[in-house]
Amino acid sequence: MGARATATLLAGTILSGIALSGAAIAQTAPPTVPAAQQAAPVAPQEVRTVKSLRIEGSQRVEADTVLSYTRLRAGTEYTNETIDQAIKDLYASDLLADVQIEGVDTGNLVIRIRENPVINRVIFEGNKRLKQDKIDKEVKLRPRQIFTRTAVRADVTRIIELYRRQGRFAANVEPKMVSLDQNRVDVVFEISEGPKSKVRQINIIGNEVFADGKLRGEMATKQARITSIFSSNTSYDQDRLAYDQQKLRQFYLTEGYADFRVISAVAELTPDKKDFIITYVVEEGPRYKFGPVTVDSAIRDFDDKKMAAGLAIKEGDWYNAKAVEDTVEQISETAGIFGYAFADVRPDFQRDRETLTMGMNFRVGEANRTYIERIDITGNRQTQDKVIRREFRVAEGDAFNTFLVKRSQDRINSLGYFQDKFEIERAEGSAPDRIVLKANVEERPNGELTLSAGFSSLEQFILQASIRQRNFRGKGQTVSASVDYSTYSKSLELGFTEPYLFDSNVALGGTVFRRDYNAFNYIGSDRSTTYSQVSTGFQLVAGVPLTEYWTLSGRYSLTQDDVTLDRSSFFTDSNGNGVFDNNECDPVKAGRYYCEAVGSRITSLVGLSLIYDSLNSRIRPTRGHRLTIGTDFAGLGGDVKYARARFDADKYWHVGSGFIFSLSAEGGYIHSLEKKVAGTDPVRITDRFYLGEPQFRGFDIRGVGPRVQRIAFTGDAASGTQLLITDKEQIIDDAIGGRAYYLAKAELEIPLGAGAAEMGLRPSIFVMAGSLFRITAPGRTIAFDQARDTTSGLLLFNKDGSPTLLPKDNLQKDSAGNQLYIGTDPATGFSAATPCSVGFGTATTACSGTSINPLYNLQTAPFFERYVGDSAKPRLSIGFGVNWNSPFGPLRIDIAKALLSAPGDDKKLVTFNVGTQF
Repeated sequence: MGARATATLLAGTILSGIALSGAAIAQTAPPTVPAAQQAAPVAPQEVRTVKSLRIEGSQRVEADTVLSYTRLRAGTEYTNETIDQAIKDLYASDLLADVQIEGVDTGNLVIRIRENPVINRVIFEGNKRLKQDKIDKEVKLRPRQIFTRTAVRADVTRIIELYRRQGRFAANVEPKMVSLDQNRVDVVFEISEGPKSKVRQINIIGNEVFADGKLRGEMATKQARITSIFSSNTSYDQDRLAYDQQKLRQFYLTEGYADFRVISAVAELTPDKKDFIITYVVEEGPRYKFGPVTVDSAIRDFDDKKMAAGLAIKEGDWYNAKAVEDTVEQISETAGIFGYAFADVRPDFQRDRETLTMGMNFRVGEANRTYIERIDITGNRQTQDKVIRREFRVAEGDAFNTFLVKRSQDRINSLGYFQDKFEIERAEGSAPDRIVLKANVEERPNGELTLSAGFSSLEQFILQASIRQRNFRGKGQTVSASVDYSTYSKSLELGFTEPYLFDSNVALGGTVFRRDYNAFNYIGSDRSTTYSQVSTGFQLVAGVPLTEYWTLSGRYSLTQDDVTLDRSSFFTDSNGNGVFDNNECDPVKAGRYYCEAVGSRITSLVGLSLIYDSLNSRIRPTRGHRLTIGTDFAGLGGDVKYARARFDADKYWHVGSGFIFSLSAEGGYIHSLEKKVAGTDPVRITDRFYLGEPQFRGFDIRGVGPRVQRIAFTGDAASGTQLLITDKEQIIDDAIGGRAYYLAKAELEIPLGAGAAEMGLRPSIFVMAGSLFRITAPGRTIAFDQARDTTSGLLLFNKDGSPTLLPKDNLQKDSAGNQLYIGTDPATGFSAATPCSVGFGTATTACSGTSINPLYNLQTAPFFERYVGDSAKPRLSIGFGVNWNSPFGPLRIDIAKALLSAPGDDKKLVTFNVGTQF
């Protein structure tokens, strides 16, 4: 604090000594009486009268205020004891730093005082882990208050306690006082925070059945080790110590040790105050099995024997306290299904220490059948009541049913309009047989306005703008508009959905869209656009529930698809002038399968889907299943005719301790209803299925299924050096889709701590299997002649086993069908196409000159073309991934290894997608 005068206020220091006059000292500290004389009678104290009374030294405190703390008054009698008590009372006021009383012998009393200073500022130094606002809430000292050492010591204790709550038991606080003018001071708390006190060791004494490591794993507190460097549970916490004792008891009770108890739990701070050593002394006791399990019910609808037979716990099983709790809940739920909302289920434990059995008798008390008196909905400021009420599977006046109430809760959760883990509360009604259901909702913001930019391993640079309202006007309607732009796709879409049309149980929705998609292949490590597809159209969807879980959905869409190829890359320059002014797709450049896709077509499609849905949430399900079976028919007008069938199934299990296991499967088949053309597949390339990233982790986009690979040669046939290129990066690889596919996935979501969950981290491990197949093998783009031995006439093969192929002649003709030659144009001096075999001329000028011209022959260099990947055999991948709701937008990272693959499949180890909101 520089040149500031400071005085250290040690916590154990007493207030400054009392400087009294000689008479006053004699009053407060009489001489010690010799032991021999202590038994003698004590002479009575002299009684005097206060003749006058004066206060000296007061600045802010009024004289009357000072006197009000004593019993001294002019005209009253006093003794030495009275004077002593007056001094104590004045110090106890916390207003004074020093007190002296003079004139005790004469009766003319003068009370000399020195007032405690006023606090100017309270300053905290060295606090980095605790912000000042948190400390301010705890300390009592404030500016303009009277300074006392007692108050300072109390605040030091409070600050140290704050740090201990954080696990910093080595924290030290040294208070200092800076004297200022006008009897003011600054109080400075110099804080040394110290490190967090970790749990160095957890010792367990008395355990014989389970190892220390097993028991430590059941505790929330963890030992400080390198492997737990990111864990927050390695710091000492007194509350967590009590929680761990309960965890130990729960563990032993689930393992059958009904007599288990924790004898003592001691936490010792190491001498350096950096770590704790925790020692538990336990007594395990014997292990019990379940004895006879019975049900004694006072409810007439229950058959005690049948109910007991249907319970999960059986006689002879190892005792498990958790199973007992689950059984109580099971019986309560069963009673609720019969309409008994307040059934009282109490387990009676019949312990037999000789046979080590625990007999169980579940007593079900007499209860009235319960009816729903009313349903109260609160907290919905925007959402209309009917939006929530229509999701209830019970109504006011109905008999109470636990199953239907739970189903209602799941349906409301699936809306996604309200808080996570919404629950319907139950309260007693106006009569014993009446119940009130309370839906206290907390609305989420359901409007979304998003501007985002990001990078995807799939689509590279991405821009997205969208606006969406999932609860439009509080009626449960969905309105959306979105614009997407990336290197390989662009789209504009407008949509509207009414889930309850005219308050009936019919959903109706529609979208209008324009989508531009560029398909691509790989040439080396670079992507090359193959064809562009522009789709413009609309879709109408309607859904009608058949039962509580089954829904029938119908749809109609009308789409115009325009498929084009880059003319300079894939079309023929028939005139040799560099102008691609015809509509002839060159199969040599594009591939026959792409040339077949070029054109404009209209697809008029009608479809039906049958859906079964029992998921507890459509946003993030943890239990239940969903099955969708759909079929589409294209051909109700338009240019495209096919039938397509698909299915999609998902099943979720909450397997305990926060783990969620899921199985999913999907598949599809498409069949053309058009006439088949020899050498081509009847289903167009734009209508086929494709499989790969992001559906199939471990493989690249469109990385699974039929494909055509075009492999060039090095060297030439004439010199005998022709060999296939082996560098995969130089192979042209075209995925051409398939008519059938299937995909299955098993995934286990792994729970993390509360901190990671708040960050939105959800890791999982998975295994996937699937395939894309069944398509007519495309014909060869061009038939190259295979070289023969000049002597034997046998076909020749290269050293790598590939056929020795010869270049393909491609003699060029003009529009009239005349053979073209390469001659020299006398006007320019450059070579040009001419119909003259001798000399030079054009279609409108005669040939002149004597030079002999060679044929205009655009030879095609030989290449090897192979069709691979058309196999129904499963591809298999295994890996792990993480979902993260990051501040930059949703992010998904997957690391997957393909264990089984087919020739031609494109594998990919790491994939990620992220969007950045701004």
